[in-house]
Amino acid sequence: MTQFAHDTVVPVKESDLTKKEQVAEMFDDIAGRYDFLNRFLSAGIDIRWRKKALKQLAEKNPQTILDVATGTADLAIMASDILKPAKIVGIDISNGMLNKGREKIAALNLQNTIELLNGDSEAISFPDNSFDAVMVAFGVRNFQDLQKGLSEIRRVLKPGGKLMVLEFSKPKVIGVSAFYRLYMNVVTPAICRLFSKNVGAYKYLNESIQKFPERKNFTNILDNLGYQNTYYKPLSLGICSIYCGEK
Repeated sequence: MTQFAHDTVVPVKESDLTKKEQVAEMFDDIAGRYDFLNRFLSAGIDIRWRKKALKQLAEKNPQTILDVATGTADLAIMASDILKPAKIVGIDISNGMLNKGREKIAALNLQNTIELLNGDSEAISFPDNSFDAVMVAFGVRNFQDLQKGLSEIRRVLKPGGKLMVLEFSKPKVIGVSAFYRLYMNVVTPAICRLFSKNVGAYKYLNESIQKFPERKNFTNILDNLGYQNTYYKPLSLGICSIYCGEK
């Protein structure tokens, strides 16, 4: 399968570990501060992004949902409230993030609706045609093999099922683009030094965004993998984008 530029972006270039192993290790390390830094660095806008993304699935009224790269289960918890499915399964390669997610799920008494499992996007341990919808928020950049992960997602979707991806993108408006570069290259690392020992995690975030095949390039990948009715929607002047496709 085709390798994309972001597939080769890793948190630590000198490491002998694979991208997948490095990403799991990185998220284990920042799990305790992940939710706080997300809210802080985005000024809470990421919550609005997630709500808009979930609206893309509402028309399907999905009863079984797979949340790939679920992290601390933010999207799964919000989906439970907004979409009210019978079952959500969240998978992630970071046990540290999953443990934080399980704490949040238990506090909200959602254990009967949301189940979190250690799982790999490129080898999803469910049969073909298992889910009405699959969603990924800020996770596809971390796939070691983007095409393989998206192919696996299509495999476990039921016919007519919908994929929704929420991911960072690069703004195109000149003034916004310049501010965005300043924020990502200077402000974000400075803030992370105050609250996290792992500043490298946020440098990796920026580099993986820069090399990610965004907008039409991403929907073209979905088209080539057999997804139908693909589209994308930029959010917040293009800082983030929603991508969708159906099986």
